[in-house]
Amino acid sequence: MMSRRFPCWTCLQATAVLGLVVVLGSTDAADAPASKPAPNGAASTITPEAKAIHDGSLVFDGQNGLPWKLYSKGDSHFKQFDLRHPQKDLHTDIPRLRQGGVGAVFWSIYVPAASAKKGTAERDVLEQIDLIHRLAKTYPDVFEVALRSKDITRIQQEGKIASLIGIEGGHSLDNSLAVLRTYYQMGARFLTLTGTDNCDVADSAGDKAHHQGLSKFGEQVVSEMNRLGMIIDLCHCSKDTRKHALLLSRAPVMFSHTAAAALAPHPRNVDDETLKAVAKNGGIVMVNFYTAFLSPEGIKAYDARSKAAHKLRAQLTDDKKYQVALLQLLKDNPLPAADVRTVVNHIDHIVKVAGIDHVGLGSNFDGMGTAPKQLEDVSCFPAITQELLNRGYDKEKIQKVLGGNMYRVLARVEAESTGQTISNERIGR
Repeated sequence: MMSRRFPCWTCLQATAVLGLVVVLGSTDAADAPASKPAPNGAASTITPEAKAIHDGSLVFDGQNGLPWKLYSKGDSHFKQFDLRHPQKDLHTDIPRLRQGGVGAVFWSIYVPAASAKKGTAERDVLEQIDLIHRLAKTYPDVFEVALRSKDITRIQQEGKIASLIGIEGGHSLDNSLAVLRTYYQMGARFLTLTGTDNCDVADSAGDKAHHQGLSKFGEQVVSEMNRLGMIIDLCHCSKDTRKHALLLSRAPVMFSHTAAAALAPHPRNVDDETLKAVAKNGGIVMVNFYTAFLSPEGIKAYDARSKAAHKLRAQLTDDKKYQVALLQLLKDNPLPAADVRTVVNHIDHIVKVAGIDHVGLGSNFDGMGTAPKQLEDVSCFPAITQELLNRGYDKEKIQKVLGGNMYRVLARVEAESTGQTISNERIGR
């Protein structure tokens, strides 16, 4: 396979660091228990109580970037990276997924914005969808593609990991609803309306406003996704796009991998006004683990590295030389440390503003660079359970955060597409 460039800075960092080196309820603020985090600097030791809760829960990760990582390495057939064995250059492999108790995951398909200009975006999406289906065929005892919420329950009961498909970036639609419907027919169950750049669908949080929210085509995309039963993902979208989509959508929306802007003021993070609108909509905000977007210090360091990387890119047109220089840049300018408590601080804030029913986990493993301490890879999800328990969350609330809320959103999006109603099913195992 031909080598591909990585114009998206977040994914570019992940490539350099890892590739070259390696349910319903209230929505009151009262949902958040009194905060009792572990002592400063203390590691989360998994207690028997936390293990029992974790083992009895659906752990649903809303964002894992493994497909692009494998695809960009030219390993669409799992030869270079046999996931049955530990993979030091990845966040994800089967032993660690098992250790982390992951029961369902949205494999997120990323394609650079430049691919739309080159005319390769649709091909790159289709080949990654094919990769995910072959993942299930290569490891049939471990993975199975889930197309509906009820599939998740059955797959988990069979001891396998439910594999769902998401697509990051409306630029991959090529301004066509037929392409959207084709992706859905092939198994895609969410679409992020934008990437880090504006596209024909809507404005991005990482770009200058062009459409002032959704374009006319974007309004059609939202309507068609509601009809299909496909989740609208507003991660990366501008505030105007978020408002516009929340006003139009009949079904719950999601933010697949983001954080609370009140704690880390970055345009891609979600402000309190939007959090309240998400609660009214019935949607969910999935907390991202990438340290760059979890604190003001992380954002400052990230922005500085971004500027330096763009300057480096202008100086070095040879990809190999650029990647080597970029790796050195990242080593020389590390991001500030974060840990599991930093992530749970964002969960706490979302619970206080939007309610316990509107928060989940969207790690962005294998789609990011620096991960927090105690959350270094997919084996570490029990640390979230332990920290929530430390802070006074009970079993039912922990199960909602781990995966019950995401399951509910998926089920309600499906129900909205058919006009059916669903029961308040409680998710566990």
